[in-house]
Amino acid sequence: MGSVGVTELFPGSVQEVETRWYDTSRWPAWVDGLDRVLSIEDDWPRVGASVTWESGPAGRGTVIERVTAYETLAGQTLEVQDKAIRGRQIVAFRTVGDSVEVKLSLQYSHRHGSIVMPMIDVLFIRREMTRSLARTLTRFAAELAARRDARRSSTGDSGQ
Repeated sequence: MGSVGVTELFPGSVQEVETRWYDTSRWPAWVDGLDRVLSIEDDWPRVGASVTWESGPAGRGTVIERVTAYETLAGQTLEVQDKAIRGRQIVAFRTVGDSVEVKLSLQYSHRHGSIVMPMIDVLFIRREMTRSLARTLTRFAAELAARRDARRSSTGDSGQ
């Protein structure tokens, strides 16, 4: 089983970060590879809920994410599957001073293996999965900043 992860620090409160993270209507703006959300079932982001989404043409195809653990203001664990992998994705939120640390990790196994798959995974796939998680957090940072700027503009607060 492969494992990848990234961590980034964001200004703000855990409440603000968590609210934005679970807002599936904004996922196309920041989740790497996501083209559109197809369905949301049950009480997202709580245990038992699921989101099905679709990637762009060169992407992962249809992706299903089902919540297996959830703790308000702490994080969520998902079972994730697409045409190529099955895995467990974890997002964890932690207050660090005036900021929030977001840790995003994925443990996965390939649905269709071969004798050379472990080598291909180590040389190519893990690196690309790590980059994908990093792109997601980078875009999420931009999403948070844009949201903060929009709030300041609407209230007339210049932030100074």
